[in-house]
Amino acid sequence: MSGKVLLIMILLIVTFVSATSVVYVKHYNRKLFVELQQLEKQRDDMEVEWGQLQLEQNTWATHARIERIAKEKLQMITPDMSDVIYIRQ
Repeated sequence: MSGKVLLIMILLIVTFVSATSVVYVKHYNRKLFVELQQLEKQRDDMEVEWGQLQLEQNTWATHARIERIAKEKLQMITPDMSDVIYIRQ
């Protein structure tokens, strides 16, 4: 009789440990899934920001803007054709 009682106790303990492990794994899985969603949102936000930065860079780097700044702030001018020297190799 004590053998059966011992076997039942062992099975109860194993069942309890198994059930606790299932609960822990489910909780951990949900935690990782929430973290994954947060990281994906962060990635999407960064991709949007990257696109905006590329547009801004293209706006700041237009030839017309660079030429205007060169003329206004650096007092640069386009040379006359008579002042241009071509070098051939």
